[in-house]
Amino acid sequence: MKKINIGLLGCGTVGTGVAKILIEKKDLISSRVGAELNLKYVADLDAARDRGIRFNEGILIKDPFKVVDDPETDIILEMIGGENIAKDLILRAIGNKKQIVTANKALLASHGNEIFRAAAAGGVDVAYEASVGGCMPIIKTLRESLAGNQVKSMVGILNGTCNYILSKITDDGSTFEAALSEAQAKGYAEADPTLDVEGFDTAHKLAILTSIAYCMEINFRDIYIEGISRITPLDIEFAGQFGYRIKLLAISKFRGNSVEARVHPTMIPFENILSNVNGSLNAITVSGDAAGDILLSGRGAGMMPTASAVISDTVDLARNIISGSVGRIPLLSCQTQNISRIPVMPVDEISTHYYFRFAALDRPRVLSKISGILGNHGISLKSVHQKGRKTNGSVPLVMLSHLCREENVKKALDEISRLDVVSTKPALIRIEDDNQED
Repeated sequence: MKKINIGLLGCGTVGTGVAKILIEKKDLISSRVGAELNLKYVADLDAARDRGIRFNEGILIKDPFKVVDDPETDIILEMIGGENIAKDLILRAIGNKKQIVTANKALLASHGNEIFRAAAAGGVDVAYEASVGGCMPIIKTLRESLAGNQVKSMVGILNGTCNYILSKITDDGSTFEAALSEAQAKGYAEADPTLDVEGFDTAHKLAILTSIAYCMEINFRDIYIEGISRITPLDIEFAGQFGYRIKLLAISKFRGNSVEARVHPTMIPFENILSNVNGSLNAITVSGDAAGDILLSGRGAGMMPTASAVISDTVDLARNIISGSVGRIPLLSCQTQNISRIPVMPVDEISTHYYFRFAALDRPRVLSKISGILGNHGISLKSVHQKGRKTNGSVPLVMLSHLCREENVKKALDEISRLDVVSTKPALIRIEDDNQED
């Protein structure tokens, strides 16, 4: 039986899961591939840590460059993370004609265009299913299953940490701080959760998906990003009263000559299937012109779900090696020469529905002042509600808008925030509701 040698770079949480599957399910994988996938090297600086795996002598080493330079290694699995040494190792491996698997969404979001160009020029495949959605096969779906579709939109929950936190606040009445602490205790959140809770991790994934869906260069820089750290239990309670749940959504819509690509907390109606995706689960809906709407859901992070996606990519590349095929599936769903530079719309140009909450002083004509400013900026209100009891002389004044332009909303809220009858900065949450009238 043909032997295909694997070099694993990084043996942290995900890397350990990958090594476990390659070792413990070696016979099963060989029966499906038609070749032996041999874990020849595992490179990690911490050679002493007990990972619950027994490596044969000489497999666990410290020097990752020895792995990518080894002439007998066929496939490199990059599980180091980060954007520095990982990029150097991948580019060097491509130069050495190695096939690449990576789960590194931050690297691909920032440097994917360069990496994919190098791979195409070098006749090398780069597989990256595990970079988005863990075991949820969204990249395979976009690149293969929907090859005959013009993707119209994608809306997804792509960060398990944020989804867990929002679920705890919604279901248990927890504060953001308490929910975050619990997420960290369960291993869903890092000690420094900034990339997760401020939306950057989700935006990395959206940049990759948007590129695949619309045959465009990866553009992380222009994605609008807003995290969940300012979402309060009060807003979640009000959302529920109006028939909505709040989720951190990645939203992408094809506009022909441009695309929407934004990440922010969003109100979605109870009947939207994403509103019932709770805990650390991920899910995404994709709308294609031929297929209609497709829903994928699964564990978006963790050792074994992510390792499962890495092994899937590894098996695909091993099958390519056996058949002598490279580039059978384009790296970004379209052939390299057909990848375009499609601009991402500035968030000020989008139009959607909005939830506003004002801390209004209990004085005459407050409502008319606020609604008048909104009206002057072309913002039509669907409903107005005075909610809750007075606190420090202020009462929550909640408004839901009809369809309006983001630029006008920002100008109106800036003007309202300067009123002496408004005691704190207004809260704004965007609404995605196909049933709401414009």
